Amino acid sequence: MSSEKSGSDMPEKANETDVGGAMPGLPASLQALMTDSNEKALPPVETWQPDYCGDLDIRIARDGRWFYLGSPISRERLVRLFASVLRKDADGRTYLVTPVEKIGIEVEDAPFLASEMVVDGDTRRDGVFVFKTNVGDVVRLQSEQGLRFEIDKETDGFKAYLLVRGQLEALLSRALMYDLVALASEGEGDHRGQFGLYSAGHFYPICALEDISSSEASQ
Repeated sequence: MSSEKSGSDMPEKANETDVGGAMPGLPASLQALMTDSNEKALPPVETWQPDYCGDLDIRIARDGRWFYLGSPISRERLVRLFASVLRKDADGRTYLVTPVEKIGIEVEDAPFLASEMVVDGDTRRDGVFVFKTNVGDVVRLQSEQGLRFEIDKETDGFKAYLLVRGQLEALLSRALMYDLVALASEGEGDHRGQFGLYSAGHFYPICALEDISSSEASQ
């Protein structure tokens, strides 16, 4: 799987020392999670219904990096551990969820970043796009609602979001977005006149084909 780095954001400068090991002030359930992290299967966070316990000063930046109390969390294992108990609820907010606590955090854009991609077979004939996120999730694009596009208000270009699990999405790196556009084409049948991609037999529209023609004509 070839790796691509996002060019969408310049790395932020941390105001404080990187968070490596101890994280004072964490709720007890998260501290327990850190000390008992041998289970490789993802926890069943969608089935847990703990009480909301307030917010914690954890932020996931647009480039996928995690911060605690303003300092970057430098240990990848710790980031992956916290990512395994993320859940996005119907209120649109993202939480760290344990069996006994639900804790709100800040997400600048999407909680994950997809920066690697391969194409498994011919996508026009039931082939599949396969993505990997910055926290190790491998996602085969095969659900109807698995990929969506929207306009980036800052650049007027497109942004792509991949559904990873539950309601959690990964923002595709700018490099991957360019790759997808290069592989896109006009849809067939009911999708004629739309510009997009096929994966696992599903069509994912990026925009109307006439919008591409208008954009090229104006350049």
